[in-house]
Amino acid sequence: MLFDTHAHLNDSCFDADRAELLATLPQKGLSLVMNAGCSLESSREALNMAAPYDWLYCSVGTHPDSCDEVNEAVLEEYRKLCKLNPKVKAIGEIGLDYHYEDIPGDIQKKAFIAQMELARELDMPVIVHERDAHEDGMHIVRQFPTVKGVFHCYSGSAEMARQLTDMGWYIGFTGVLTFKNARKAVETARTIPLDRIVIETDCPYMAPEPFRGKRNDPSLVYRVAEKLAEIRGISVEEAQKATTQNGKRLYRID
Repeated sequence: MLFDTHAHLNDSCFDADRAELLATLPQKGLSLVMNAGCSLESSREALNMAAPYDWLYCSVGTHPDSCDEVNEAVLEEYRKLCKLNPKVKAIGEIGLDYHYEDIPGDIQKKAFIAQMELARELDMPVIVHERDAHEDGMHIVRQFPTVKGVFHCYSGSAEMARQLTDMGWYIGFTGVLTFKNARKAVETARTIPLDRIVIETDCPYMAPEPFRGKRNDPSLVYRVAEKLAEIRGISVEEAQKATTQNGKRLYRID
């Protein structure tokens, strides 16, 4: 069985067939799915979506692209959602994205730190989105030694990944791992400890080969497991079992 540790099933591209997709995922080998929030609105949607399914969980948090919404009222709403509903398993996705930097870096860092503080207060793991902001991202997580989580859709170096795993963090790999030009991701997946690796789709984005360019969904996470098995020289069953156990440990799911 598989654990897609990062999905966005409330994306509008699923509106036409979401109910059918959710109904069939367990038959397609999915034992667990984490539906990640990106804003207060999407976090609420993710929580509502998770309610009917015992295998679907969610996180609540504000992505750097929307981080100008983060204020005390939003943080208080996240606090309430985390305390009142056991379906909420993490704060995220939060972090830094300097690729376009539509929102200034100082505002991104302030929102990231505020949500890391919330995770520390609530003793919850975090889902970190970090793109083209490696130095600032590492500087901030080092300020919170008791907060652990995952750098999802990992894009940094193998050396940085080893630093994170030494600190107790997990590294999330998407369909990018299957791309022909994914040398850095492959090197990282080969060298970090297997018990610190989780797999994800980040759907509807980044569908793995041979589905690249099409809409992604959790049923395709098996391709990431297959590629990981190839890289590590283990069976697909071993890769599936290890990454599912790692995801459950990350999100504290019994």
